[in-house]
Amino acid sequence: MPITKSAIKKVRKDKKRTKENLAYISAYKRLFDQIKKAVKKGSKDVTELIKKYYSIVDKAVKKKVIHKNKGNRLKSKVKKILVK
Repeated sequence: MPITKSAIKKVRKDKKRTKENLAYISAYKRLFDQIKKAVKKGSKDVTELIKKYYSIVDKAVKKKVIHKNKGNRLKSKVKKILVK
């Protein structure tokens, strides 16, 4: 357990930041699953989902939740699914 005031505050801030980061991560994972399902069904709204996915990944990169290269890999992964 933290003893100093600053350490206690850091624990509080870390909990809050972790919750926010998990929200970004779960959002792009959930959308990725939706895109996979839409591609399998042959749905027409795939392009809209991909735009939304790119936006969420870019926001996660901007907020430094994920690394820039990981963001590029995720976007590439979606593009490969679309091409198949």
